[in-house]
Amino acid sequence: MNRFAVRVNVSRPSSTGFRRTTIEPSSLSRTRAWVESFVVAHDICPFAGREVRRGAIRYAVAEASDLEGLLHELVGECRHLDANADIATTLLIVPVSMDDFDDYLDWLELAERLMEDLGYGGIYQLASFHPDYLFDGVEATDPANATNRSPYPMLHILREAELERAIAHHTDPEGIPERNMTLLRAPGSRALARSRQLLDRTSDGPGE
Repeated sequence: MNRFAVRVNVSRPSSTGFRRTTIEPSSLSRTRAWVESFVVAHDICPFAGREVRRGAIRYAVAEASDLEGLLHELVGECRHLDANADIATTLLIVPVSMDDFDDYLDWLELAERLMEDLGYGGIYQLASFHPDYLFDGVEATDPANATNRSPYPMLHILREAELERAIAHHTDPEGIPERNMTLLRAPGSRALARSRQLLDRTSDGPGE
């Protein structure tokens, strides 16, 4: 896998120095539809429904198209969470420039390293989602990959304290991944069909 070598000056203002790109208008609506009608409706994440109902999810669309710019935007979203305790979690959506899954994994690795360097370890953690997500050791055609396949590449920034509280009130948090795999692999899985519909960018829209 190709490795990026990037030195990030986190104090540089995010309004300068980045190559901007046109944001796809459907990115927010498709991501919201994915969260609400796949992740929540099929209980892929049993903790997400509460945050949707109370409007505590922030959807942020990255404007940068270069790696350094995307890292700056991630830091900016962490600082936004620092200043806004009412936001439980943020989805940083990348409509362009991270279509290649290997490039995305490079970005994720650098993002996690940067979070540690900035002292965010134990405060926030990152969950990863990509249209071509592939779990290690799992075939590309395995429906289980749909658990982490999203309409656009994105990083999910979670507050660790919120996550720990949610897990403490769940009867079987360790069983969630296996339950999701069983659900998606089931013959005629409605959850899998919905995921594929939402990931299809050639469709007219998110649908019902």
